[in-house]
Amino acid sequence: MAQKVAEKTKRPVGRPKIEDADYNAARARKMEADAQMAELELLQAKRKLVASDDVAGAWVEVLAAMKAKLLAVPSICAPICATETDLPTIQSILENQIREALDELSSYQPHEHAGRTVVTDGGDNGGDANAEAAAPSKRGRVGRPRKASVIGS
Repeated sequence: MAQKVAEKTKRPVGRPKIEDADYNAARARKMEADAQMAELELLQAKRKLVASDDVAGAWVEVLAAMKAKLLAVPSICAPICATETDLPTIQSILENQIREALDELSSYQPHEHAGRTVVTDGGDNGGDANAEAAAPSKRGRVGRPRKASVIGS
């Protein structure tokens, strides 16, 4: 009799059998989703997958660099073109400057240029596009020195 009571109170070992089709379908979906996430993580580790925020940020940087380069064309070309009277020469100067800007932008790497300005390696227009940025100015007093006040007079 003691054996029969022990067999009835004995709990099964391990996970109970689940016959529910909904549970099995949900488990299959979860396993599929886990596999897809693992594949995405692998692609990201292999640098084959990039976050959309990173792509958008890189495009913002590229377009900002493009805007800066194209807005610099008039200030670079104006002094050169001011002395020219020959229309084909002026056109050539402008085309060379635009090509130089576009060539530099074609090899632009946003993650390498973040926060820096790039000095071009020049064109044949004789402009000051190759000039490096001026050293920061040292602010000091301007004008003649103040008169020293005499104490005790």
